[in-house]
Amino acid sequence: MSTGEDLLRAHGLRVTRPRLAVLDVLTEGGHLEVDDIARRARARLDSVSTQAVYDVLGALSRAGLARRLEPAGSPARFEARVGDNHHHIVCRGCGEIADVDCVVGERPCLTPTGGHGFEVDEAEVTFWGLCPTCQTQRALDGTA
Repeated sequence: MSTGEDLLRAHGLRVTRPRLAVLDVLTEGGHLEVDDIARRARARLDSVSTQAVYDVLGALSRAGLARRLEPAGSPARFEARVGDNHHHIVCRGCGEIADVDCVVGERPCLTPTGGHGFEVDEAEVTFWGLCPTCQTQRALDGTA
C-alpha cells in the first residue's frame, strides 16, 4: 500500500504537510465538504487556512487523487474514491450522499449521441431520492 508521500510524488505533486493532511482526511472516506476537511486537517496540523485546503483539493483533483462532486443545490464535496467510474445517490431531504457502483467491467453512458469529437473516459450520473431516515421521518410526519 502506498503512503501519502508516495501517492503525491507518483502524481507529480510536491509533498507538503497540508497536502498530506488533506489526503489523509479524504482517504478516511465519505463525501466531505471543504469546511469538514479543513476542520479535520487542522486537527492534524494545528493550523491550515481554508484557502490552503481549497488549493490542496484543487491540486489533488487535477492530479486524479480526489474527486469533486457538485450535487445541484449543495456545496461541493470531495472524495478519494477515483478512477472507477462509480456514481452517487443524493437524498433530497438531508443531503446524504452514497456511492453507487457500476456493473463490473462496464462503463454505462460512455457513448453519447453527438459526442462533439470528445474522447469520453467517464460518465457522471447522480440519482436523487429520499434516504431511509428521511423516508421514515416523512411517514411519521404524515406527508407520505
